Amino acid sequence: MSPQLYEFHLPLAPEELLKSGGVNQYVVQEVLSIRNLPSQLRAFQAAFRAQGPLAMLEHFDTVYSILHHFRSIDPGLKEDTLEFLIKVVSRHSQELPAILDNATLNVSDRSAHLNALKMNCYALIRLLESFETSQTSLMDLDLGGKGKKARARAAHGFDWEEERQPILQLLTQLLQLDIRHLWNHSIIEEEFVSLVTGCCYRLLENPTINHQKNRPTRDAIACLLGVALTRYNHMLSATVKIIQMLQHFEHLAPVLVAAVSLWATEYGMKSIVGEIVREIGQKCPQELSRDTLGAKGFATFLTELAERVPAILMSSMCILLDLLDGENYVMRNAVLAAMAEMVLQVLNGDQLEEAARDTRDQFLDTLQAHGHDVSSFVRSRVLQLFTRIVQQKALPLTRFQAVVALAVGRLADKSVLVCKNAIQLLASFLANNPFSCKLSDTDLAGPLQKETQKLQEMRAKRQTAAASTVLDPEEEWEAMLPELKSTLQQLLKLPQEEEIAEKIATTETTEAVKGRIHQLLAKASYKRAIILTQEAIGHFQGSEPFSHMDPEESEETTFLNLLGSIFKGPAASTQEKNPQGSAENMGPGQTDCKDKPSASEPETSRGKDALVKQEMLVQYLQDAYSFSLKITEAISIISKMMYENTTTVVQEVIEFFVMAFQFGVPQALFGVRRMLPLIWSKEPGVREAVLNAYRQLYLNPKGDSARAKAQALIQNLSLLLVDASVGTIQCLEEILCEFVQKNELKPAVIQLLWERATEKVPCSALERCSSVMLLGMMARGKPEIVGSNLDTLVNIGLDEKLPQDYRLAQQVCRAIANISDRRKPSLDKRHPPFRLPQEHRLFERLQEMVIKGFVHPDPLWIPFKEVAVTLIYQLAEGPEGICAQILQGCAKQALEKLEEKSNPQDDPKETPMLSTFLLMNLLSLAGDVALQQLIHLEHAVSGELCRRRVLREEQEHKTKESKQNVSTETTMEEEMGLVGATADDTEAELIRSICEMELLDGKQVLAAFVPLLLKVCNNPGLYSSPELCAAASLALGKFCMISATFCDSQLRLLFTMLEKSSLPVLRSNIMIVTGDLAIRFPNLVDPWTPHLYARLRDPAQQVRKTAGLVMTHLILKDMVKVKGQVSEMAVLLIDPVPQIAALAKNFFNELSHKGNAIYNLLPDIISRLSDPEGGVEEESFHTIMKQLLSYITKDKQTESLVEKLCQRFRTARTERQYRDLAYCMSQLPFTERGLRKMLDNFDCFGDKLSDESIFSVFLSVVSKLRRGAKPEGKAIIDEFEQKLRACHTRGLDAIEELEIGQGSSQKTPSAKKQSAVTRHQHLTSAASDNDFVTPEPRRTTRRHPNTQQRTTKKKPRIVFSSDESSEEELSAEMTEDETPKKTTPIRRASTRRHRS
Repeated sequence: MSPQLYEFHLPLAPEELLKSGGVNQYVVQEVLSIRNLPSQLRAFQAAFRAQGPLAMLEHFDTVYSILHHFRSIDPGLKEDTLEFLIKVVSRHSQELPAILDNATLNVSDRSAHLNALKMNCYALIRLLESFETSQTSLMDLDLGGKGKKARARAAHGFDWEEERQPILQLLTQLLQLDIRHLWNHSIIEEEFVSLVTGCCYRLLENPTINHQKNRPTRDAIACLLGVALTRYNHMLSATVKIIQMLQHFEHLAPVLVAAVSLWATEYGMKSIVGEIVREIGQKCPQELSRDTLGAKGFATFLTELAERVPAILMSSMCILLDLLDGENYVMRNAVLAAMAEMVLQVLNGDQLEEAARDTRDQFLDTLQAHGHDVSSFVRSRVLQLFTRIVQQKALPLTRFQAVVALAVGRLADKSVLVCKNAIQLLASFLANNPFSCKLSDTDLAGPLQKETQKLQEMRAKRQTAAASTVLDPEEEWEAMLPELKSTLQQLLKLPQEEEIAEKIATTETTEAVKGRIHQLLAKASYKRAIILTQEAIGHFQGSEPFSHMDPEESEETTFLNLLGSIFKGPAASTQEKNPQGSAENMGPGQTDCKDKPSASEPETSRGKDALVKQEMLVQYLQDAYSFSLKITEAISIISKMMYENTTTVVQEVIEFFVMAFQFGVPQALFGVRRMLPLIWSKEPGVREAVLNAYRQLYLNPKGDSARAKAQALIQNLSLLLVDASVGTIQCLEEILCEFVQKNELKPAVIQLLWERATEKVPCSALERCSSVMLLGMMARGKPEIVGSNLDTLVNIGLDEKLPQDYRLAQQVCRAIANISDRRKPSLDKRHPPFRLPQEHRLFERLQEMVIKGFVHPDPLWIPFKEVAVTLIYQLAEGPEGICAQILQGCAKQALEKLEEKSNPQDDPKETPMLSTFLLMNLLSLAGDVALQQLIHLEHAVSGELCRRRVLREEQEHKTKESKQNVSTETTMEEEMGLVGATADDTEAELIRSICEMELLDGKQVLAAFVPLLLKVCNNPGLYSSPELCAAASLALGKFCMISATFCDSQLRLLFTMLEKSSLPVLRSNIMIVTGDLAIRFPNLVDPWTPHLYARLRDPAQQVRKTAGLVMTHLILKDMVKVKGQVSEMAVLLIDPVPQIAALAKNFFNELSHKGNAIYNLLPDIISRLSDPEGGVEEESFHTIMKQLLSYITKDKQTESLVEKLCQRFRTARTERQYRDLAYCMSQLPFTERGLRKMLDNFDCFGDKLSDESIFSVFLSVVSKLRRGAKPEGKAIIDEFEQKLRACHTRGLDAIEELEIGQGSSQKTPSAKKQSAVTRHQHLTSAASDNDFVTPEPRRTTRRHPNTQQRTTKKKPRIVFSSDESSEEELSAEMTEDETPKKTTPIRRASTRRHRS
């Protein structure tokens, strides 16, 4: 077939070219074999050199065969074919312009060039697609592998990724020609456009197309498609294809956004944006909710398109608004993000037109509304968008308060992500607020009040000025004319005798009478004015204006004209008749009344401007004040989030407080202090955030010089120390230690601190003290800061001047203590610990200051001597000797004071009394020495013994190595590690024997204070001073820590004071003491555990809090057996004091992490709290159980509890207990298995369902089960509900029968109550001292198994399986067999007994 006679039809599939189609349609004659392809390609190349691009008409079969065998042929042949086809198409594109311009081109030549164009483009595009498919398959085989590019080059012989762009540019160049003239009627066929654009879409499907290295390819594709859109009517096809690709290819959204924005801006195809948006907006919401991948693609496309061309997209936003009501939250987020972009880029600024302002307000309203969206992701996204809007200062001032209120409200959101973004938004508000750099509501309140008062004064002046301004007489006359006319008509009809006489004095002139008439008219006294006018007409008949009477006018008209002329002035009447004359008669000094307002117009306008400015100022201050209040409210909420479990939230909270502090919000300092304990966090991110916060706030202060910066830093740190607790100081010390170790504190800071401490720089006593504190904190990081200036510190705080500054001396001691390691020496340390000789000046000064201060009643002496004794034991060689001298010196002074008071002339029978403060100081000092001596033995001495033993063993081991004969037994012991363990036990036993046998022996100094201490504690009536009692109880506790024997003998005394003392401080102190004793001697304190739990219900808030802390530590450290008495801790959950309730909640949170602890305790807690005699109120019970049952999360635990609670219904005694049990069941996280367990035990509670409240609780369980029930589980839920309703109805009928037939046969429960009270009587704390009897060990009960039989028969009580073991807890209470025959109650010694 001659090339001029056929027509090449672009096939949908390559196989179509092998089949014969229509008349004159080109068909591939033969698919060549692979062997013949190279020679045929060479023939094609030769023909091309001779004929040009039209050679394709005769050699298309060769190219088709290469495409057919593409996977099998040699890569070199592929490359040669591609290179050759590029040349062919390039030559054709160069020749086509001349051919297209040739007006004499015949039909056959046009047809030949058209077929050549189609064949060339088809061959090149199919070859391009074949290469792309081969490349993609290679990547699929080796995803993420190394050397992909090298393998691709090996497979193709060249880098394909670099070859795509020239081909696409060539096709673009070809399409830019006016090739439509090659077709009949100049209408280009759709298949040709689809062929060219189709390859672009197939290239886009490659997942690597969005890589940075493929950017040239992406740009070339966008340009090619842009030409197709503008020249070949490709709009509809492109829209459909883009929608399809967004649905199926997640990686394409950013690529298509770039392309669409290019077409809309560079190619003028803005309408394609509207077409695509219309297609997305018409998607069914249900379809979008099912097709999550497509929805995600659409959302990304819309979001990024709004960022690039917001103005173009804005015209189509109305189509997208329906998506806000759809279920897919991703699409809602996309539409909201598009709105935000338009607010930021298009609708921003003060010069907006009214329509644009309305659109902006609608968008912002929509954003605010979706701040309360049902999806937490949408709420979070809204807050993020508002954060961007605020950061770019695009939020109108009128909306500040509303958006801040939205952010504050979202702080209470259940979603952690929303809370985090709400904090970020508030931080952005702070950073970009238009009000002030210092947002203190207290500072703003004063100016606001002052300026508001000024505004009110200005308004009042303006109103007064307006009121005093002369109104136009004409207007006033017109206003009064109707009433004046009616009054005149009435007076003319009335007889003269009834009128009120208005007299005119003979001396009055017409002007005076006219003035009186004017005043009466102005006062609205119309009747008197008319009468006076009548009198004037008769009196002044010849005088103007009263003489001017027109006989033709009526009397009424005459009077009105006369009154009008008088009221409006002399010129009023003449102006009407002779306006020119009236103007001429005015003198040079007179001006027309109409000119007066114009003269005062500048003043009026100035006053108006001042008022407007003042109103704006007040509004500005009001907005700033309201904003500050909102930030303050937010701070109180955010501060509670500082200890959340989510690290990111905690980090955001810390950053927020840093920013709030920088903006001068006063309450921010509270947050800055509150974050200090987070320095101990186990999360590295949180710890680092705290360090960064303090680094940002304190290490980079403003100042002109290094010294000024150091001064500002010290001042800021000193403010943190004001009223700081011990915990706060420890946290700050850890932070400063970290800074010092990293050399972040400049030397100028330390230098200035030393200058302030040594008073080289003038400063107050408190500033000097804080400087020493800061130096001590830094010494923990670098001990040489203090160690190299030890003598200087001694001179600073321990000098001999009077009076002594014990606060400064205390801080000096703490600073010096940081130069040594306080921990127990480890075995790997070969060097002896750092100690100073006894003769060192430090200890001399400490000893002298303690002894001299002993006789002075200074309250700061007690904390100073405690720190001094601790420092002596920490640093001194032989500290016990120094402290013994201190004790002896103080005791000697006490005896001297006592001798001074004992006058020989007085009655010898009277016992001299020592001053209370001296006795308190003495006992407190003895207690401190006793405790520090114990610590010294167990840490320093024990550690030193271990160190010396290790050194000795190493020496012996070296000696043994030189000897050859080593015994087998010794070797075995060493291999098993028994040598060191035995030695450790020997050393521990040595220390224990010293404590037990020697420290409190009669020969030791401490033993001399024991009788005095016991006398004070045993006689609270004689020694009634609260301070003395507190010091004595603490000292007794410290003495008890030394020896188990002494502790055992004094426990009864301690617990008696704990129960009986009327001083909350004393009870709180003893609670701490007994907690420490429970850790040191757990077996001794164990029988007294119920007394510890009893303090949890102490009436004093301080004692309950202390007891809660102590019991938390004891229970969580497993030092106390936890049984039903832990219900006392549960009661603290409803404590009226928030700190105590929070403490209890924290306790149960920690306890819930210890296996099944709470699950095991719940039965006992429910039993005790629902007990009618010893439980809590019903509402309180609900609050407690709701918290505790929230820790039950395992299905097995739920099923077991359901069974136990159901069985408990059988033994419960009161309706209140039934209700409590039902409530507990309703709070459990039920599953289908739990419901089956409840159905199995239905008989246990079925008869209780007659109670309406119990029935409603079980119905709530049913409704809770229905929410997440599966279809197969609904049948059992229905069955359970039917049984509930049936039992409820039957129970009601039974109650009615009981009321009719057996109303009189009810039994009174009084006898039962009485027995119950008897049973519980021994649990209450009686008033007699005999209640406090030392409990015997528990084995006593086992020796006498018949003891319980001798007691009276008790009424059965509700018992859980765990209650049986909890009865042992009551062994610490008095029972008959445990009470010793001879008791020793505390006796209150009287003064009379001492005198005898």
